[in-house]
Amino acid sequence: MITKTQLARLGLFDAKVPRYTSYPTAPHFGSHVRSGHFAQWIEAIPEGSGISLYVHVPFCRRLCWFCACRTQGTQSDRPVRAYLETLKAELEMIRAHLPGDVHLSRLHWGGGTPTLLTPDMMEDLAGAIRDVAPFTESTEFSVEIDPNEIDGPRLDALAAAGMNRASIGVQDFDDQIQQSIGRIQGYDITRDAVNEIRARGVASLNADILYGLPFQTRERITESVQKLLSLNPDRVALYGYAHVPWMAKRQQMIPSDSLPTPEERLELYETARRLFLWDNYAEIGIDHFATQDDGLTIAQKTGRLRRNFQGYTDDTADALIGVGASSISRFPQGYAQNAPATGAHTGAIREGRFSTSRGHVFTEEDRMRGRMIEALMCDFRIEVADLRDNLEVSEETVRAILRRTADDFPGLLTLDSDSLFVPPQARPLTRMIARSFDAYELSTAGHSSAI
Repeated sequence: MITKTQLARLGLFDAKVPRYTSYPTAPHFGSHVRSGHFAQWIEAIPEGSGISLYVHVPFCRRLCWFCACRTQGTQSDRPVRAYLETLKAELEMIRAHLPGDVHLSRLHWGGGTPTLLTPDMMEDLAGAIRDVAPFTESTEFSVEIDPNEIDGPRLDALAAAGMNRASIGVQDFDDQIQQSIGRIQGYDITRDAVNEIRARGVASLNADILYGLPFQTRERITESVQKLLSLNPDRVALYGYAHVPWMAKRQQMIPSDSLPTPEERLELYETARRLFLWDNYAEIGIDHFATQDDGLTIAQKTGRLRRNFQGYTDDTADALIGVGASSISRFPQGYAQNAPATGAHTGAIREGRFSTSRGHVFTEEDRMRGRMIEALMCDFRIEVADLRDNLEVSEETVRAILRRTADDFPGLLTLDSDSLFVPPQARPLTRMIARSFDAYELSTAGHSSAI
């Protein structure tokens, strides 16, 4: 078993590395990708294929201090209704460029707080989306739900629109911790929201919980995880809190002197991890857990697990189209990101053009290294044959890169002529190992702790 001393010597407790939900990571996107690329890439989607759609709603009634997402506060529906009109116009533009007979594989509403939309707005948005691409029997429609910002009529509207997976952010149930991160959400209101969701036939539930929060201890995270387990979520994302107050100014409200040390963060993660495993959840990648019959677990067992901006997924669609301000799209050709500011995004759509402001065009080396990182993050194994058979790359090149990585972590990784494998005892280092495959210069300013 690898010890804390070994982990410290390898730099785990000091390193800041990307989460690798994309490759290259967003800081390396450039302004050379514009609306023309986006339009061409949509037009290149094969007829009859499935696509994924992500819709970003950047509004919240209250701004949680821990959150580093692109959001803005509003107590009025007026800017939200105006933004909805922009989304509908953007969707119509996408529809005009899409080839025929395209259907939805996945649909996700994120934010922000999508559930601050009123029932009529939800119905309006869902109708506009179905005009772009229809659902099929296997379409998964998930919505991020704030238990503090949901009620019966809105849940009715979401269920009528086809929502079949709900995602709830828990963070932590401890009162002092909630106060310190500006997120007041008691267990009772969360439980009631879950019950109301399930009462409407939504069988699948995701939940997010954080480790590394101020005042968090092993005892407190144990209590929070046990309360979460009582809600029987199908999937859980156990994310490490990323304290980046130089980027997310609202995080300056959080008492940084009460944050756990990196060594304590590892203990908090391991405490929560053991609880999920004891409750018979399957461990998915580095930070997800799922029930034994969940799609993520099945995807992991069958080699179909993937990683994208929402974390781990069993979605195999080649195109993920982001709608709304700051949304990122992924195509076989590269990444395209919409203008981050709501005003700039709205202005572009009103002028009849996509708001793409930056992105990245893949090179063959990007595809090779991106697949290496994804395979490592999903399966903890990189197969030479997988890269040789699916990409334009030589076995000698792949083996040389794998050998260099094994040399960087002496005695910890298993390397043979067919693959590189990360054994369980070395998995706390996974993001650092992934970094060894990243050919781009790393700036630690925008990245979180490796643990």
